[in-house]
Amino acid sequence: MSAKKTDSKRVRIKLIKSLIGRTPTQRKTVEALGLRKVNSTTEKVLNDPIKGMIKTVEHMVEVTEL
Repeated sequence: MSAKKTDSKRVRIKLIKSLIGRTPTQRKTVEALGLRKVNSTTEKVLNDPIKGMIKTVEHMVEVTEL
């Protein structure tokens, strides 16, 4: 296990819209973020790959900084 950094920003990501009718890319991105069902949440360290994933599904998720 690596030690947690205190200076890194964290975000809480919540899935607010269903995956029904979404493209396979969007479905896989949501799954990679750790979200499964509507209203499920996860906390991630905000880095460039996570920012790109959020941008891909920004119309389906709600992001709050911690």
